[in-house]
Amino acid sequence: MQLPHPRTLVVLAGPTASGKTALGIWLAKAFGTEILSADSRQCYRELEIGVARPSPEELHLVPHHFIATHSIQEIVNAGTFAAYGLKTLNQLFKEHSVVLAVGGTGLYIKALTEGIDAMPSIPASIRETVIQQYQQNGLEWLQSRIALEDPLFWEQAEKMNPQRLMRALEFIRTTGTSIVAYRKNKKQDRGFQVINIGLATPRDVLYQRINTRVDIMMAQGLEKEVRTLYPFRHLNALQTVGYREWYPYFEGKTDLLSVKETIQRNTRHYAKRQITWFKKQEDFKWFSPTDKENILSCIKSQLNGPDSV
Repeated sequence: MQLPHPRTLVVLAGPTASGKTALGIWLAKAFGTEILSADSRQCYRELEIGVARPSPEELHLVPHHFIATHSIQEIVNAGTFAAYGLKTLNQLFKEHSVVLAVGGTGLYIKALTEGIDAMPSIPASIRETVIQQYQQNGLEWLQSRIALEDPLFWEQAEKMNPQRLMRALEFIRTTGTSIVAYRKNKKQDRGFQVINIGLATPRDVLYQRINTRVDIMMAQGLEKEVRTLYPFRHLNALQTVGYREWYPYFEGKTDLLSVKETIQRNTRHYAKRQITWFKKQEDFKWFSPTDKENILSCIKSQLNGPDSV
């Protein structure tokens, strides 16, 4: 009989508000294991309501890693996460044959499971200048600068994703070379098996969940949380859906209803980009978030043996 793989990472991915947190906890308890968060914003200690960080009760149910581990003053990127994640997994695999990675940041998951191309560092002055210019001039300006300064990247860019566009702009201004030229896309052997599970929710249901979640965030005190962080709005961590929409309101340029509706719209757009990203990835098996028993059975079947749990 074929023995189960001694080290397996189960990736549970999908768009925001698709139910990853609750399902991830349920699966982790089923396997008696721990969770590595694959979320690029929940790692910041200062961000809580606006990034839908798991509640203290949820964090108590299952040990989580990469949650509230960094300050917004720190530079955290896919390379940072991959290094953190591999070190954490190396420790967790000493006690667990299965570990879960739960999140919706596709690039972080790819960096963890396949590796990431080495990139030159970006001076903080260039990064902050790009962020400030984007805040002052908006998405259309950012798109026009990329089209002009890095047309090679612009041809394949996620044109509605300001984070990726700013990254490309700061990169070419630092190196004089398109970020595309540094992408080799060569997979690295990680020494563990990866099982990829994606959560698929009908678009109208997902969008309603997003709208409701934003209403709940507002009721929980999101305005107060963002107002406290307003002095740090120039930092990359604060260029985040749920936070940046408040800045015009604090400056007297819009009203509260517009803030809420803009957060809801931008979150829906973000979810759409997440779906597009994950659908392009290979080896994902897709399930409804409510189909947890079949998800569990699917994972067990790929562990190469009935006794692997």
